[in-house]
Amino acid sequence: MNLSGPSFPLASRSQRGVALITSLILLVVMTLLGLAVIRSITQEERMAGQNYSRSLAFQATESALRTVEELIETKKPTPVAGAGCALVNGLMSCSAPLATDTPRWNDTAFASWEALPAVGSGTLAVTPQYFVEYLGNTYACNPGNAAALDLCKRYRITARSSDGTGGKTMVMLQSVYATD
Repeated sequence: MNLSGPSFPLASRSQRGVALITSLILLVVMTLLGLAVIRSITQEERMAGQNYSRSLAFQATESALRTVEELIETKKPTPVAGAGCALVNGLMSCSAPLATDTPRWNDTAFASWEALPAVGSGTLAVTPQYFVEYLGNTYACNPGNAAALDLCKRYRITARSSDGTGGKTMVMLQSVYATD
């Protein structure tokens, strides 16, 4: 059956260029779909990178808290009230803050953050910082036992780390540590 013969002259003329227009429309749709996929993948990669940076900073800060808790257990510093902060026996310890003072971790002028050894190596090295605030020795060692008269020393440890890549990720953690 010959479609271009004399019996179908209008059919062949009306279909010229339709395939080209259909192909162009499909090409535009596929291009837009490809661009949307690329944008989605880029966004997911950025989110994964930020999650990795936060995880790295969090682990370094957590490690700093545990290291400082061990230092406190061995050194048990007792700074004099109102003495500020000082590095004593390798431990940055501060006297108890006044209730009216800006918390040290929120004070941009506070310059007594002490660096710990880097966690990780190479481009993944993160250097956490910390300070310890002595909260006093008037706390019951065993709060659940009213008959126990033992008093313990309490310390608030504040540690922070950034992701080590110059990014905007910063993690700050605190713990309260009690020792006899």
